[in-house]
Amino acid sequence: MTNVPEIFGCLVFNDTTMKARLPKETYKAMKTAAQIGKRLDINVANVVANAMKDWAVENGATHFTHWFQPMTGITAEKHDSFISPTDDGNVIMEFSGKELVRGEPDASSFPSGGLRATFEARGYTAWDPTSYAFIKDGTLCIPTAFCSYGGEALDKKTPLLRSMEAINRQAMRILKLFGNTEVHSVKTTVGPEQEYFLIDKEVYDKRPDLIYTGRTLFGAKPPKGQELDDHYFGSLKPRVAAFMRDLDEELWKLGIYAKTKHNEVAPAQHELAPIFTTTNIATDHNQLTMEVMKKIAQRHGLVCLLHEKPFAGVNGSGKHNNWSISTGSGVNLLEPGDTPHENAQFLLFLCAVIKAVDEYQDLLRISVASAGNDHRLGANEAPPAIISIFLGDELNDILKAIENDASYDAPEKVQMKIGVHVLPRFPKDTTDRNRTSAFAFTGNKFEFRSLGSSASVAGPNIVLNTAVAESLREFADVLEQADCFTSTLHDLIRDTIRKHKRIIFNGNGYDENNIRELTEGRGLLNLRSTTDCLPYFLHEKNIKLFSRHGVFTESEMRSRYEILLENYSKVIHIEALTMLDMAKRDILPAITAYVKELCESALAKRNFLAAADCSFEEKTVNQLSGLTACIAEKIEALDSALIGVKSVTDILDEAVYYKDRVFTAMNELRAVVDESEVMTSSKYWPYPTYGELLFSVK
Repeated sequence: MTNVPEIFGCLVFNDTTMKARLPKETYKAMKTAAQIGKRLDINVANVVANAMKDWAVENGATHFTHWFQPMTGITAEKHDSFISPTDDGNVIMEFSGKELVRGEPDASSFPSGGLRATFEARGYTAWDPTSYAFIKDGTLCIPTAFCSYGGEALDKKTPLLRSMEAINRQAMRILKLFGNTEVHSVKTTVGPEQEYFLIDKEVYDKRPDLIYTGRTLFGAKPPKGQELDDHYFGSLKPRVAAFMRDLDEELWKLGIYAKTKHNEVAPAQHELAPIFTTTNIATDHNQLTMEVMKKIAQRHGLVCLLHEKPFAGVNGSGKHNNWSISTGSGVNLLEPGDTPHENAQFLLFLCAVIKAVDEYQDLLRISVASAGNDHRLGANEAPPAIISIFLGDELNDILKAIENDASYDAPEKVQMKIGVHVLPRFPKDTTDRNRTSAFAFTGNKFEFRSLGSSASVAGPNIVLNTAVAESLREFADVLEQADCFTSTLHDLIRDTIRKHKRIIFNGNGYDENNIRELTEGRGLLNLRSTTDCLPYFLHEKNIKLFSRHGVFTESEMRSRYEILLENYSKVIHIEALTMLDMAKRDILPAITAYVKELCESALAKRNFLAAADCSFEEKTVNQLSGLTACIAEKIEALDSALIGVKSVTDILDEAVYYKDRVFTAMNELRAVVDESEVMTSSKYWPYPTYGELLFSVK
């Protein structure tokens, strides 16, 4: 039996460990740095580094690394040992404050979007004392930011920290206006739910498309998918339960608040959800969670798939970003309380979010854009590409009353009656949940449901933090100049509701009539693909937003625009090449071999009996011969499309070409191959089928 409190955080240089190992003044300096962002003195860093090294060595570490998050979407690390030579030819274990605070990895091979020339290699990693160091695979990992020689952010952590400082500054202005002088800081918090698939490694190893791209590029629909909803919240299969048990333990050792685990809707799909923590730490933890998932899966003879749509025809995987705002002492500023209509501070922060989402819906859509996520947005497992806010009936009625300067009569709390006497009664929530909403209020937080499963949560939270900071800035500018705070506050809340109510939508986001109402009636954006939304990133209002709050410079924004477009094109290019390789080398030969067997079977029948019925063989041969000819035609079309991309020079035009020409050719090739699969003997088909993939784990 695992003693969870005993193992939790045992591989983390956390507050408890620091308090036990650091001198009081050093510990106090560390806490101040983490809580209010005060820079650490090098002498303090030296003391911390020595204590950190001693603790790490005692726990089996021999190396240290600056663990950072470049714009590849995954983490990076360069390992250095603690050893230092002595005069007698031996070594001692040393670690200095300079090594803790700063590193210098080669920056030339990471995506920079033009911020760096490839021959300019110098880059810096800088210790982030707000996120605890931890031990992974015998190495002390120090969470760091990553920047270029010129100081430009080359990672996801730096702008996230900047955005957290931005919302802290503006929220503090608002709280002081409400008389909250005891609050020293405001932080955003996040709890990212993580969906994923588990399949058997033996079948994975036989699928080049999964190995190279993370998703199946071919695959006919199996006889059974998710139609019966029998996998959702179902009992865990033994191998899955063992994986989840080990995963929990490894995450707990790393101080990650893994809380909930269950089967998701699609066969072989599952979910893990953590407890909320500060956005910066939650982002680090989610990156670690995805890495650990893959490692633990291998240990159990499984493979963890984090692609947004690894299998066509069943639900893909997302990541629900549960976001809120809290004071440094833990008071949730999005908590409505028992009487939300009388809670002016809550209503103002709520309006700040409403205004931010309406004005920067394009940025929120961009923050979840990727080639993988284009497969699922708008499908049954994900909200539509339209960004709207679900508030529920009670808050909606409160805002309507404020908008119309009308009184609001709070409804009585209703007890849930199930109709069975022995079952307990409990208070019914004031509103249902809306799974078709991209941005839903769920009690005391907002759930941004559009994220893809493989994405870093940094991007969406950078946008949320900065956009809400801008709303709060504008509110504070008005309220600080008010002659009468109360009346100005009332007018500000009312006018914000009137101006931005179009973004509030409680209906079914999948309904075609509602989609027309949201887009044509209300003027909300419906940016269906990555190439549709990315040009909005460089709109003047968005450049001004990030520049004003010091989150991105214009050059940093342009670099990210280029990186996202390049990544989109490269992903589709790799997928297209993989499809061609599979179709030419394996699929066509397999179908041809089966056709040969059918011909030989028919010939043998007739040699034995001249009047033998060979209608099955003849019909199947004719059908498969027609399909192989069509496959060859579609292969040629895809080849031609890939050749054509070489003539496109503009980076956006190239991405659009991949979407319109290459991706279309890929889909046409897949359709013919999938039709051929169901007609070809399993003895000849070269790859595990969808049935084998989705139901391989017993």
